[in-house]
Amino acid sequence: MKTKWTTDPAHSEIFFKVKHMVISTVTGEFTKFQGSVESENDDFTNAKFDFSIDTDSINTKISDRDSHLKSEAFFNTSHYPKITFKSDSGIKNNSIIGILTIKEVSKEITLDADFGGIVKDPWNNRRAGFEFSGKLNRKDFGLNWSQVTEAGGLVVSNEVRLLINLEFIAQ
Repeated sequence: MKTKWTTDPAHSEIFFKVKHMVISTVTGEFTKFQGSVESENDDFTNAKFDFSIDTDSINTKISDRDSHLKSEAFFNTSHYPKITFKSDSGIKNNSIIGILTIKEVSKEITLDADFGGIVKDPWNNRRAGFEFSGKLNRKDFGLNWSQVTEAGGLVVSNEVRLLINLEFIAQ
């Protein structure tokens, strides 16, 4: 029997980390997203994952930087309002393979997957928790803005690290 799960936004988060001027790391997040999983079993090995992130919800705690990230130089949120991830492969060998789409560029990506298990909450809802992590090259997805420091390093690294904690509720 298939079970449909939906994200619990109060207990989920999507973070990214990017090196700034080679010497430090900037952390940001997307605050609005929705996702669902359809699974045939409780180990999610054959599950179908489907996520959508609202690009306009990007938050780095600096409004000028957020405006720059929302502009045509990066996400162009008025023209590309969503980032999507879809996987039909399920969780296998502590990883998930899926198609990530940013700015209409779709690429296969593999993320490490730590399945925390399934529990019943005090209100008798079944919940499942996951932590996904991985890396991508932002230029592979058309996020090409760049400047070079006087020392020759990039102002913003091409490598972006992802940390995604998601809790789902069975429907």
